[in-house]
Amino acid sequence: MRVSVLHDALPPGARPDQDDNLVQAREVAAALAAGGHLGALCPWEGSPWASLERLAAQRPDAVFNLVEEPLGRAARIHTAPIWLAHQGLAFTGAGGRAMLVTSHKLLAKRALARAGLPTPAWRAPIGKGHGEHEGSWLIKAVWEHGSLGIDDESLVPAGRPRRLSKALAAKQAQVGGPCFAEAYIEGREFNLALVAGPGGVRLLPPAEILFEGYASGQLRVVGYRAKWEAASYEYHHTPRCFEFPDCDRALLDRLRDLAHACWKLFDLRGWARVDFRVDRRGNPWILEVNANPCLAADAGFSAAASQAGLDQAAVVADILADRHQPKQGRA
Repeated sequence: MRVSVLHDALPPGARPDQDDNLVQAREVAAALAAGGHLGALCPWEGSPWASLERLAAQRPDAVFNLVEEPLGRAARIHTAPIWLAHQGLAFTGAGGRAMLVTSHKLLAKRALARAGLPTPAWRAPIGKGHGEHEGSWLIKAVWEHGSLGIDDESLVPAGRPRRLSKALAAKQAQVGGPCFAEAYIEGREFNLALVAGPGGVRLLPPAEILFEGYASGQLRVVGYRAKWEAASYEYHHTPRCFEFPDCDRALLDRLRDLAHACWKLFDLRGWARVDFRVDRRGNPWILEVNANPCLAADAGFSAAASQAGLDQAAVVADILADRHQPKQGRA
C-alpha cells in the first residue's frame, strides 16, 4: 500500500516541539516500510490546494495524518482532516470535528462538563467560566500543544482577579494566542494512551509522571521545559512510572473508564491520550484529550505501547487499519 505521511512544514527557526513533528513523521514512514508499505513524506503547507496537489502527485492509497500546526498555527490543526475527507481520501486519526473540539481546550472542557465527566473548573479572559475553585489557577493556551507557555509564571493565586486578568493577557502575548485559567489540581499526574486494534480500542498501560526532587511548593506540572529543554532540571526529573501498588487498583480502573468515555464522547480514531490529575482525596480530573499524541520512539505513547509489548511498527499498523475510508461515490 502507498501511504503518504502528512506532516507539518517546519517554519524557519522552528521550536523543539515543532521539530519533533518531522522526527515523528520519519519514524512513522520507517515503521510503514517495516510493515511492507511504501511510505512517503508529504508536508502540509501553504494553501490547502497546493498541499493537496503535492499529495495527489504521490497517489496514496491512504494518508497517515500527523499534521499539528498548519502554517505554524495550532488553531488550524483540524483543517487537514477536513480537506482529506472532502477529497475522499482514506486517512488515519481523528476526523475534523473531533480534532477541532479536542484541540480547542475550552471546547473540550465544555463537552466533558456537559457529559458529566470530571474536568477542573476554568475561567476565560472575558469572565466566563465553569465550576468553583478556591485554590490557584494555572494559565494555559487555548490551542497550543506540547505545554507551550506553561512555566512557573503560569500559576496565579486565587482571590486575585486583577492579577489573574493581567496574567492571562501576559500569557496571551507570550504564546501569541488566546489563553484561559484552569483550576490547578495539587496531586498526581497520569497519562492513559489508547490505540485502535482488531478487537476495538485498546487501553495501553497507564503511566504516572513523577516529580522527583521537587521542592515543597514547587509547581508540579509537565511544562515546556520538562518536555523539550534537555538541559533543564525538569526534563531529567519527571520520569514515567508504570508500576503501581495494589492500593491504586480502584483508581486505575476509574482512570481507564474515563479514558474510554473520552474516546467515545469525542468519536476518536486510531490513537489518543488522555491526561489526568488526581487530587489529594483520590478524585481524578481530566485535563486534556489529545487526539494525535506524538508517536516518536522517545514519546510517552511509545513508552506505554512498549509496556504492552507493541513496537512502533505494530502501533502504526493498528492505526493504519483503523483509518477513515472514503465515502462511496467520492473520487
